Amino acid sequence: MTTIHGEVAAGFEPVREAFAANFSQHGDIGAAVCVYQYGRPVVDLWGGVADPETGRPWTRDTLQLVYSATKGATATAAHMLAERGALDLDAPVAKYWPEFAANGKADILVRWLLTHQAGLITLDQPVPLDEALAWHPMAAALAAQRPQWTPGTAHGYHGRTWGWLVGEVIRRVSGQTPGRFLTDEIAAPLGLDFFIGLPADQRDRVSRMVYQRPAVDLTAVPAESIPEELRELVAAWRDPKSFSNRAYAVTDPAEIDFDSPEVQAAELPASNGVGTARALARMYAALIGEVDGLRLLTPGNLESATKEQAGGKDQVLLIPSRFSTGYMLPTETNPMTGQNAFGHTGRGGSLGFADPEHGVAFGYVMNNIIGGDDVRAASLVNAVRRALP
Repeated sequence: MTTIHGEVAAGFEPVREAFAANFSQHGDIGAAVCVYQYGRPVVDLWGGVADPETGRPWTRDTLQLVYSATKGATATAAHMLAERGALDLDAPVAKYWPEFAANGKADILVRWLLTHQAGLITLDQPVPLDEALAWHPMAAALAAQRPQWTPGTAHGYHGRTWGWLVGEVIRRVSGQTPGRFLTDEIAAPLGLDFFIGLPADQRDRVSRMVYQRPAVDLTAVPAESIPEELRELVAAWRDPKSFSNRAYAVTDPAEIDFDSPEVQAAELPASNGVGTARALARMYAALIGEVDGLRLLTPGNLESATKEQAGGKDQVLLIPSRFSTGYMLPTETNPMTGQNAFGHTGRGGSLGFADPEHGVAFGYVMNNIIGGDDVRAASLVNAVRRALP
């Protein structure tokens, strides 16, 4: 039995039970979950092993790379600049980033970068990984790139490019890299353990990830044996030229080792945020209300930031997805805790979101990266939902 550490407020005991079950039944190795309600923590739990190779235990302060849950923090930075009047989301990107106008992109709006509608999911010529980690070569490549569809007419998940696109606008407007803006304007005021660009002196706190192979590799199954509802998606996985594959092949090599010190030290605002479940929950709590006297966005700007902008079939994921201006919105497969919730998932199961209707903010991080049928985050969210009045 894995020992569960931390505290839960009265009424939220089901979350502790679900968290323990994630270890005993659903594959968690090391993990943490945190829930805020009306600006105060009501769940703060952790347990398991941070590094299976050494047996290092997961502690209260263990850091975890959260993949695309990073996008929620980056979107928040953009909305803070908009609230301050420094960034107009409905202005052309080229107003702030003149080189971006190349190849027919003069009219692409900043908002379309955030909503995955820009059509810049991939590159005709991938950028060497070491240059991508250095930032400027990737920004230059995206500025020169032609869109894959008419911008604003469709949406498709910009899994990798989103961070450089939105991050370069943040850099041009604020004069700070997105990671520095996050540290100075969000993390430091709120006391968050969350980084885009991990400092070297924090490296020893980071967990080591474990990657689980799917029980069945659908790409190796004969096409006639694939369930009808999955055939289009599996065909895309098999096609190296599909958007589903090309969206993740923007560097050379395409595979990125997110456990490596070099990758964690770089700034990839779409995918390499490193932090705690507590930090995710506290940030989202400060979006929907005050946390120790601090709030990140006014109610009016938050409402604007979380209105649906794009929905329906995703050109990359090939399933229905919904986006506000930078945040994921609830879907059948990721209902969060209510229709008004917003947030972002990350590869393998990490999740951060807020639900203003219930005053709830949630963060879950883990080091066992599971693809496919993964119920861990959903079981925790369901337990939170049961605890709500």
